[in-house]
Amino acid sequence: MDDATTNSDIRLREGSSIAQRLVIAGFAAIVSLCFTPGLFAHDVLELIISVLALLLGAAFIGAVMLAPAVVWIITPNEILIGRQRPFGRLRTRIVAKDEISQLQVQGQVQARKASTTRFHLAFTLVSGERLTSPPISDVTHVRDTVARIAAQFGVPNVEAPVNPLDAANPEMHLGEPVEPFSSRDIRIVALIAVGLSAVPYAYKLWRGLSPGPVDMLLLPIGAVAAFAVHRYANLVTGAFWIIRQGDVRVERLSGDGSLRADHIEGHDVEAITVERRGRSEDEHCIVVIRLRSGQRFRSPRIGSRQEARAVGTEIVRRLRIGPENNRI
Repeated sequence: MDDATTNSDIRLREGSSIAQRLVIAGFAAIVSLCFTPGLFAHDVLELIISVLALLLGAAFIGAVMLAPAVVWIITPNEILIGRQRPFGRLRTRIVAKDEISQLQVQGQVQARKASTTRFHLAFTLVSGERLTSPPISDVTHVRDTVARIAAQFGVPNVEAPVNPLDAANPEMHLGEPVEPFSSRDIRIVALIAVGLSAVPYAYKLWRGLSPGPVDMLLLPIGAVAAFAVHRYANLVTGAFWIIRQGDVRVERLSGDGSLRADHIEGHDVEAITVERRGRSEDEHCIVVIRLRSGQRFRSPRIGSRQEARAVGTEIVRRLRIGPENNRI
C-alpha cells in the first residue's frame, strides 16, 4: 500500500506484493499439511477434520494468491484506475473530471483501543455508480489531501474527516485514553482462574479417584494466576500517546490502576524507528522511540508500514529530531 505524490498526481495503492503473498500462502500450506495424517486414519471424525482443514487451507491460499492489486492515479483532470491479479493482465479505467458529482471520505476503524483508522475516498459518478479508492496511507495529511482533490474536481461541501493523527491538530493522539479495569471484573477473572485450576482435582474426588501430581500442581498455579490477575491486570491496558509540539506524553497504568505519564523530548531520543508487530506489514506496524537512557517506548498499533512512517515523520518534525537519529 502506498500513497505518493508526483508533481500534481496523487497515487493510492492497495495489495500485497507477490513475495508477501507467497510467504503467507506457504505458511497456510504448511499448517494445512499438518492435517494430512488424518486422511489415513480409521477414525471418521479425524478424517472429516483433516478434509475440512485441507479445504479451508486451499481456499485461503486461493484467496491470497488471486486477490487483485489496485492503483489509483488522481490527476487534476481524471482518475486512472488500474487493477491486476498476480497472474492476469492489467485492467485500466479512466474516470473523467466531469463524470464526478460527489466526494465523501470514509473512515474505517480497524481495531478497538487503537488509532488505526483507514480513510477511503468515495466518488459518486453522474451515472449513480460509486467508486471507493484504496486507503490514504499518509494519515497525517488526510485533510490536506481531501481538500486538494475536492478543489481539483470542483466538488463542493466535502466534510472534513475526524482524524486523531492529522498533522493540523495541535495534539495528535495514538490509542485511546487508558482506564483501569473495575474491581468487580478483576475479581471475576481471578475467581475463574482459581475455578479452572480446581476442576480436574474436584472431578477426580467426585469420581472417587486419587488426584494425580498434575491435578495437585494445578491448584497453586491457579492461585498464582489469580494473584497475577489481581496485581497486574491493568498493565495490559496499553498506552495512550499525546504528540505535541516539542514533546510526546505517554500515559500508562500501574498495576494498582493509578495513571503514570512519561514525557519524551527531542534531546532525550537516541533513535526513532518503525517496527512490525505480527505477521502483516499492512496492519501491524508501530513507531518505536529509544531514549539515550536505553528505555524504549512502543506506540499503539498504527497500521501499515507507510502509515507508521507518516506518523513517525510527524513525530520527528515536532520533536526536532536530527537526521542522525531518524531511522524511519
